[in-house]
Amino acid sequence: MTADPIDPHASAWHLFGAVMRRCRESRSNLGLRRAGEQMYTDFSNLAKWERGERTPPPDMIHRLDEVYGAHGILTALYDTLTALKAATESAQQHAGRYLENPPYGIGDDDMERRAALQLLAGLGTLGTFGLSSEPFRQLLDLSFDHPHRALEDWELACADHLHALRTRPPAQVAADLFIDLMAVRGQSQVSTPAEVTELQRITAMLSSLQANALTRLGDHGAAIRWWYSARQAADASGDLALRLLVRAEETGHGLYGQRAPETILRMVRSAQQLTDKPYLKLLTTEAKALSMLGRHDEALGTLVTLHKAAEQGGTDRYGFWKPDGLHFAESWVYSGVGNDSAAGTAREKVLMVTRDYVYLVNVQLHSALCTVTQGGIDEGLHQAATAIDAVTPAYRSHHVIETANMVLRAVPPVRRSGPSAIELRKLLAVAPPQNA
Repeated sequence: MTADPIDPHASAWHLFGAVMRRCRESRSNLGLRRAGEQMYTDFSNLAKWERGERTPPPDMIHRLDEVYGAHGILTALYDTLTALKAATESAQQHAGRYLENPPYGIGDDDMERRAALQLLAGLGTLGTFGLSSEPFRQLLDLSFDHPHRALEDWELACADHLHALRTRPPAQVAADLFIDLMAVRGQSQVSTPAEVTELQRITAMLSSLQANALTRLGDHGAAIRWWYSARQAADASGDLALRLLVRAEETGHGLYGQRAPETILRMVRSAQQLTDKPYLKLLTTEAKALSMLGRHDEALGTLVTLHKAAEQGGTDRYGFWKPDGLHFAESWVYSGVGNDSAAGTAREKVLMVTRDYVYLVNVQLHSALCTVTQGGIDEGLHQAATAIDAVTPAYRSHHVIETANMVLRAVPPVRRSGPSAIELRKLLAVAPPQNA
């Protein structure tokens, strides 16, 4: 599908309508009339919403998200734009006469447009609907002043984004991250050399988190470019711990359909050469990649090395490494080899400590993988389908979908056309926020 050109100076609701239309057109056989029937409204109303001529009523948004297959994107966009409208109206009331005759470029329409573009520029999913975020990025770069933030505030922002990735839908997180990436870029351009070095660290962490969010959305091309930016910034900072962390994050998330396991193994071993000590996050990725390749004995051996390294107190000062990462790797590897007892123990340890929604779902999928590996094909596939079906669409990230696909790949080819496999594939066909 070739997208019509979008004017970045159009109103916020015209842009909302454009994203809405791209969502619908990305679904096969969903014309306006059929969408109207499913929405219980006249299709002409939908047409007006898509053209930005009217605003959808609040009680229709969640249903609109479901029918259009937007996976939470339209809801997040609508909530932000309505909040923005309320804030703009409040600003008008308090600004009084100043806003009656505003200087050029800072009237209420311009304020709404700028803030809306700031939000839309961050949505990693725009490319899926044929909308390039580059015009928005350029507009932001030219139009906004970037207030100076203290380093402590930037470090807090990184921690907040990391927490958001573990607890919120990835489309929302990508939007928020892009805003801060633009801000840190603007601050770097007016900072001293010493400050720039510190801001390189922040840029590396934010870029890595953005790549993580885009990976969860299945936007792998964009994610790989952000991983490259993260590595460049980390290397420029001269911080060895950060250089290792960024590479560990890139390889770890790359396992979810972004790169081949063989490529991930090469990248892990290349990154490990930066230090003479075992690096925990790289070891967890190595164990998972070996498991995916069916090299189970090597994967189990890597777990032994991982435990020894963890006992020596290996941590990272940026807060990315937590004990549930070790237990999650155990759950993955033991499930792949069919060791139900060890996998179950690891799974329970993850569930006791994790707050990451991906971990919470994926250890259930690991259990399904273990069942399939032991020969319980239909039972394991049903477990996987139940786990996926219980997840709200906005949280069905690519990490979750790829883990479910791993369960399907464990099924012998002669059984992949059975009813249980078909049921799971149908769920997966509508679940991802983006196509891989």
